[in-house]
Amino acid sequence: MKSLYGKFVFSSFLVLVAGILLSYLVVNTIYHRDMKVDNDEKHVHIAEEMVSFIESTDGLDLERYLRTQAEAGYILYVSDQEDRGSFYGGPFKENSLPEGTVRSVLDGHVYHGMRDLPAETFWAGYFANDVANTVGVPFTYHDRPYALFIRPDIGLLFNELHWLTAIMFILIAAIGFIAVLYTAKKLIRPLTELTEATNQVAQERFSFFPDIRRNDEIGQLSDSFRRMVRKLEENDRARKAFISDVSHDLQSPLLNIKGYAELLGNPELPEGQRREYSEIVRDEAVRLSDLARQLLLLTSIDQITDLAEFEPLDIAAQLREVIRKYRWAFEAKEIYVSLELDEAVYPGDRELLEKVWENLLSNAVKYTPDGGEVSVRLRTAAEALTVTVEDNGPGVGPEDAQRVFDRFYRTDEARTREGGTGLGLSIVKEVVMLHGGSVKVDQGQSGGARFTVSLPCRHNQPAKR
Repeated sequence: MKSLYGKFVFSSFLVLVAGILLSYLVVNTIYHRDMKVDNDEKHVHIAEEMVSFIESTDGLDLERYLRTQAEAGYILYVSDQEDRGSFYGGPFKENSLPEGTVRSVLDGHVYHGMRDLPAETFWAGYFANDVANTVGVPFTYHDRPYALFIRPDIGLLFNELHWLTAIMFILIAAIGFIAVLYTAKKLIRPLTELTEATNQVAQERFSFFPDIRRNDEIGQLSDSFRRMVRKLEENDRARKAFISDVSHDLQSPLLNIKGYAELLGNPELPEGQRREYSEIVRDEAVRLSDLARQLLLLTSIDQITDLAEFEPLDIAAQLREVIRKYRWAFEAKEIYVSLELDEAVYPGDRELLEKVWENLLSNAVKYTPDGGEVSVRLRTAAEALTVTVEDNGPGVGPEDAQRVFDRFYRTDEARTREGGTGLGLSIVKEVVMLHGGSVKVDQGQSGGARFTVSLPCRHNQPAKR
């Protein structure tokens, strides 16, 4: 039974059978715990009412009265002290009583056969049509002691109303099962369509969408499938664009290296041009090396789903160390660096966070004009730890702010002329997101770009001096 439809029908059948069995067990438990005693007491009361009427009515025809009670829905057994008994109403299946029962009732004791019958099931306890499954009370008629044993006539209890009720429940079960078959078919059909759509998506055909409009969980599944397909289509386009961008960014420096290497092979090339071409070849080799290194870093970051371990880091000290590494670059362009750093310890990945600060600072150095200024601020608050790197370069326009963190994206005009791989800010975003934070770019007070990294403060604590 491999189909979901068959499994659903089979499961429904099992549920129906299990429901019947469980219901029987529950009813059986309730009967033995509560109803069995109540049923016994109720019939003892009825028997006592009968014998009270017999003993209080002068000139009563006992035989006629007992037959009348039998016709009203009871089976009766009357015994005298000579152990001569008479039955009234429908026959008992078993006519024997426990030894000494009649004598005990004649002596004035009440027999609780319904309560004390050793039956394990509700069916055997309630429906057992035995003399032992009765209640017995004593009475006196014409100054002679008698024992009266009664129980309801089960055959008379099942009248037309009971049969109609039984038929109704059987029809409900049958109609319910047929409805389950129909409903299962209706439920499985959209899943079959989604399966076909999944096969189409597996073949990179993203235009096949099943027309499923429902307001239930299957409708939600269909909507989620549509969103997934759109995301897969976007990822497919991004993957192809990524391959195209990587090919272009690899091809460009390789072609430059090849072309200038051929020019350097000219023995008549002037020394000044030889030095210029050599610097170009070196710069392109460095660019190619940076691109390969950043691609490897992005690939390793993409495979990380969660940072399993955190190392307590002094973020202020880490920022000072990264700035010290880039001191030569700031001095080469006579850039003034202002620092406003709160002391804080933040558990995170040391190497990845260092890449964040390196990329932000190298980006600031790249686009800050000679004699400009770069501001680095670290602030701690109850909500987050915030690091801001701001330059007074050309800035990032609103149209570029949404895409500046995309891979291989480089802004136009002034911020493009410095080159770059277009991967640095992508690395920043990926690392910050791995730490549960966020990064954004906007326009600083001086008109340059201001990058703000926010890391959640769930691990923050003051740094020890």
